Amino acid sequence: MGVQGLTTFVEGNRHFLQDVRFRDSRLVIDGCSLYFRLYFNHGLDQQHGGDYDDFARLLIRFLSALAACNIQPYVVLDGGIDPSDKKFHTLRQRLQSKIREGDRISHGSNGSVLPILTRSVFIQILIQRGVPLVQCPAEADREIAILAHQWNCPVLTNDSDFYIFDLPGGYLPLSSFQWTNLNGKASDRYISALRYTTNSLCHWFGGMNRELLPLCAVLTGNDYGTPKDAETLLSRLDVSTLGRGGSKGKGRAPTSRIEGLLVWLSSFSSSVEALEEVSRLMGEEGGMGKRGQKGGLSSKLWAGMQEYSITPQSSLARWFSAGKRAPRLQASGLAQLPEWLLQAAAQGLLPPFVVDALVMRRALLIPQVENSKLPSSHCSARTIRQAVYGILQQRGQDNVPRGWGGSGSAAQICVEEYDRLELNLKKNEVEAHPPRTPVCLDTLNQASVAVRLGVLLEVLGVKESALSTVPLHLRLAVTVTGFWLREATPTPSQHQLQALVLGMVYGELSWNNQPGATHHHYAVPQLNWAAERNVRAVLDQQRVRRGERRGLDIGGAHSFSQWQACLWSVLGLDELLLLPLPEPRLSWFFSGTLVHGLLRYLKEGRAAESLLAGGSLSGQLYFSLLDAVRNCGSKAHPFSSSAGRGKTGRGRGRKRRRGGGRGAQGTEEIDNRFALLMNEEESDDDC
Repeated sequence: MGVQGLTTFVEGNRHFLQDVRFRDSRLVIDGCSLYFRLYFNHGLDQQHGGDYDDFARLLIRFLSALAACNIQPYVVLDGGIDPSDKKFHTLRQRLQSKIREGDRISHGSNGSVLPILTRSVFIQILIQRGVPLVQCPAEADREIAILAHQWNCPVLTNDSDFYIFDLPGGYLPLSSFQWTNLNGKASDRYISALRYTTNSLCHWFGGMNRELLPLCAVLTGNDYGTPKDAETLLSRLDVSTLGRGGSKGKGRAPTSRIEGLLVWLSSFSSSVEALEEVSRLMGEEGGMGKRGQKGGLSSKLWAGMQEYSITPQSSLARWFSAGKRAPRLQASGLAQLPEWLLQAAAQGLLPPFVVDALVMRRALLIPQVENSKLPSSHCSARTIRQAVYGILQQRGQDNVPRGWGGSGSAAQICVEEYDRLELNLKKNEVEAHPPRTPVCLDTLNQASVAVRLGVLLEVLGVKESALSTVPLHLRLAVTVTGFWLREATPTPSQHQLQALVLGMVYGELSWNNQPGATHHHYAVPQLNWAAERNVRAVLDQQRVRRGERRGLDIGGAHSFSQWQACLWSVLGLDELLLLPLPEPRLSWFFSGTLVHGLLRYLKEGRAAESLLAGGSLSGQLYFSLLDAVRNCGSKAHPFSSSAGRGKTGRGRGRKRRRGGGRGAQGTEEIDNRFALLMNEEESDDDC
């Protein structure tokens, strides 16, 4: 949500904001505002698909700053589409805008397109760090306000709706939250911030009634739109010419429409009185006594104002104190979901597109930076999403959402997908395809891991035996990459595959290079970690650096966007199936500037092995992952095992695959090392 022009007005009137030294407090955080702000305001990559490692480090720094000041964060995330559809027009407009911005970014111009996996990385880091979070069924603003009101603590966000909510603890704008520069002694650290309360705004307008602020928001326009007749009302008021009355002590005319509205509203003692005046100006019969009637402007305004009402008790407070049952939020549209699925959604372990598909039979696909002349990157993963929709269709007859038909129904179910077609947003009717393995959504949590894994691998066209040499935490990565090789059009190149796998190797080395890392995932005798760190440094040197004047490799960008789209859809399927394969460490799994730099290196004719010199584990991991990806295809892929090893390794590659001599010994050694690795991590809870 957001009120048009309100942030500009408040920031232009510094006296509405109070300087605070923030510490020793709870803090309710608008999660979506936070990850957008962190990503866009710190110069992180957008053109190459995102640098999730940089984003993760930034988020960890932010959380560490809060901890240093004894600030306890509680993160609340938006979920799916509001079932009322009040905001759907705004959401479509935003998607259309992001499609155009993505195209501009691909040509080297400015824009803002959040990389597709940013939200997933954000949630993973919060879970790893033990930060309390909840994902609301739909829009989170009102639930955030109710929670902060009950706890008497501030809200951290960049959403101008929080200039309207009456919060005793106030609203801390992210734009003025100076977390990168802590102040005070070590035992008394604090963050300099600005705090806003409705008291300061209402005092400036002669002590106006705070309950009039929601009317100002609805008249001005927010994400739910503005009633059509509101413009007629505003033209009759001509708020730009309204001056302050003598009681305000100011004679000047307002400098903006929103200020003029506030001046006008300050002349009323209550919202009821103001709406009565609206009825009179619009010639509505019956006034507020008939505000329940449909059609009148005053009734529409009254309905819009309820978005800012605050109830005494927060269901989120109960969630954060107990966390045993998913919060029951009014008008969430999720009453039809089984309890286990509600719980997963509330924990952030079920992506919004899955919830939207079940509740609304609709999915909004996130735009990426890609070749707008080619089909959308999401087309590569359509069969995965069709399987998701098919599983959602498999309900017991007593729990079938209206229009779905149930598992015994012969009717063909479709989900509306909103995706890019060239530079426009297009609606597509996509059929739901249940997997061959019979499952029922209501009892899916009772199915064995073997059954759920079987469904996942069936959808991805992978045999479990193809993953036998792959570390557990990398198996989903390998299956996704194999699926991408098979399904993406144009077919990914050998160099693109090599660059992706080298990026995965870099991620593994980076994970184990963190301060305090114990390397317990790699229980291999006589492993030279100094040499592995040197390989990591060599790989890191290949990054595309900021300020380089070379144009974007649009073919590579499109192919890597297809890979990310496949991973995004697979994560949704894996989470719906309750993680039969553990999710990869996304923050160390893909770095766009690195993978594009590696692609450039390989396209210049240099071999991948030259980047891995001296690193025995990194080299073996690279070749093993490459072979596993090739084996994951349900049909033969044009890249042979030897092709993946570059020019200098072809002969050696064939020997290793066919057996005999030094090559066969090398393969056996890889398998033994990974067997050790997997034995270690099977019992490890660290993600």
